[in-house]
Amino acid sequence: MNQNYYAVLMAGGVGSRFWPVSTSSYPKQFHDMLGTGKTLIQKTFDRLNKFIPTENILILTNERYNELVLEQLTQVKQEQVVLEPAMRNTAPCILYASLKIKKMNPNAVMIVAPSDHWIEDEDAFEQDVTTCFDKCEQEDVLCTLGIQPTFPNTGFGYIEFEKEDENPLKRVAQFREKPDYETAKEFLEQGNFLWNAGIFMWSVNTIVNAFKLYQQNQYELFESGYGVFNTADEQTYINENYPKAENISIDYAILERSDSIFTLPATFDWNDLGTWGALYDKLDKDDDRNATVNSGTLLQDAKGNIIRSEKGKVVVIDGLEDYIIVDKEEVLLICPKSKEQDIKKILGQVKGKFGDQYA
Repeated sequence: MNQNYYAVLMAGGVGSRFWPVSTSSYPKQFHDMLGTGKTLIQKTFDRLNKFIPTENILILTNERYNELVLEQLTQVKQEQVVLEPAMRNTAPCILYASLKIKKMNPNAVMIVAPSDHWIEDEDAFEQDVTTCFDKCEQEDVLCTLGIQPTFPNTGFGYIEFEKEDENPLKRVAQFREKPDYETAKEFLEQGNFLWNAGIFMWSVNTIVNAFKLYQQNQYELFESGYGVFNTADEQTYINENYPKAENISIDYAILERSDSIFTLPATFDWNDLGTWGALYDKLDKDDDRNATVNSGTLLQDAKGNIIRSEKGKVVVIDGLEDYIIVDKEEVLLICPKSKEQDIKKILGQVKGKFGDQYA
């Protein structure tokens, strides 16, 4: 394996749209959402570990998930788990991890990837990432993998690339916010728009210099701790200084300001598994379009449902169509798929009425 290849797995999110399975104490990346026998973070780690050395993969997560990471990724050492003492969006944690990697290996190129996405063709994923790595090793550029849109999705941000660019890696014209439906349709018709999957590649020197140029305060805050990074004194420094960092995403902080961004249209199937509906799309279904995870089911006059329970439970459903049915310990959710966007609101109501222990 190339010893200059590094990865940062983003594993700090809560995934509240997957409540009641995903909770603040046990988020979706630590669950086997598709019933494959491996959790999402385990699948993501294995995918990257095919071409990135085990010791070169860092896990960025909230300190409350430290034990979960170590339990599920047994090949990872404690020093590979980068703990955020406060939630400050993606820019500060990426800068922090980049400086740690730079101190380990100033020749490193790195990928930043979510830990909870589903990618089927892992060989194509490896090829796309290494194509970007090659460019990042040769030029001071920031790269992203863009997903070819299959429908006018209003839930994703979009990457607009220069239409006349015939190279495999396209120069990015601009990043676009989540559009309304009509705007999303226009994006697809124009043909030079990709979904922003939040998968980024760059050399450590290029991304650190970008922070120095565009986010000077953030750069100075974290660079002042460079001497203690990867030592026993690192966590003390981070606990004291990390909460001072600005709450800002990598998109706003760097990507929307830089004029050296390139995107590679991905050649692999991808799903962000952001909602129960997205999960339903990836699961195998019976003749009546019902999808089941873990459950033993007896279904009558039931069509288009997604059913998930704890292992070993039998679920009997009669007369439901296009519903989300999730049975998890002390919570049972029965919700029309058409109202899945209300799940975050329902979660807030449950917390207000019954307490945080159910969230």
